[in-house]
Amino acid sequence: MQALAKPIRVNERFGSKASFPDQEISLMPAQSGSFRHSVCRWCYPDLPLEKLAQAASGLGLDSIELLDPPDWPVLAKYGLTCAMANGTMTIQDGLNRLENHARQVPTMIERIKACAAAGLPNVICFSGNRAGLADEAGLANCATGLRQIIGAAEKAGVTVCMELLNSKVDHLDYMCDHTAWGVELCQRVGSERFKLLYDIYHMQIMEGDVIRTIHDNCACIGHYHTGGVPGRHEINETQELHYPAIMHAIRATGFTGFVGQEFIPTRDPLASLRAAVKLCSP
Repeated sequence: MQALAKPIRVNERFGSKASFPDQEISLMPAQSGSFRHSVCRWCYPDLPLEKLAQAASGLGLDSIELLDPPDWPVLAKYGLTCAMANGTMTIQDGLNRLENHARQVPTMIERIKACAAAGLPNVICFSGNRAGLADEAGLANCATGLRQIIGAAEKAGVTVCMELLNSKVDHLDYMCDHTAWGVELCQRVGSERFKLLYDIYHMQIMEGDVIRTIHDNCACIGHYHTGGVPGRHEINETQELHYPAIMHAIRATGFTGFVGQEFIPTRDPLASLRAAVKLCSP
């Protein structure tokens, strides 16, 4: 494999619910690739967590993610982990404001410790919305907050991941909305325990060029999310991204972490999940 290009730098601008039949889950596992498979809980609001865990285990997944500590024991019953635990901040109210740090830093440190005790690998964090704040100021503030957290993460062996989200369709005014901004933040924090959650759906909306971006910045990416564009539905022939090629690109970087399915099913949800895992198993 060729040496990966250096990460891109920040320039001067920076600047319908499905129904769930009451039936036993009996589905054959899908083949896995070099990375591990996960699914996001929030996409299945009508399916009890225990039933989703049973299904995920039957499909050969390793994780159900974006859960709080009370839900983690349910996963353990089915041999699953929570590959990306919920943190203690909201998308809108994140680390880009210094006044948030007195509250967010200690609660994130406690969540990191809880993740370590449960053997969970990652916990999510957010930049917060701009609300008139310049991107450079928000970048500096995020770095300041993360430097207060990252020592605990290094000691615990837990990776803090900031999610890249689109500010065009779903999360208007969100600050960490371009890969370059997130990469610059990674470089300023300077720890292997701080990475980006690269959401393929969100970054296709904001900047496209997904495969090259993954190739050039894989050292800063700790986790991936999927989703069909447009609409965040199934990752099949109805949308504009070709996921088999994207998964091959992720695999070529040597990534051995988790790829989380984060699409909203429009048909039988478990059939859609199985098809997505199969599609994402190069």
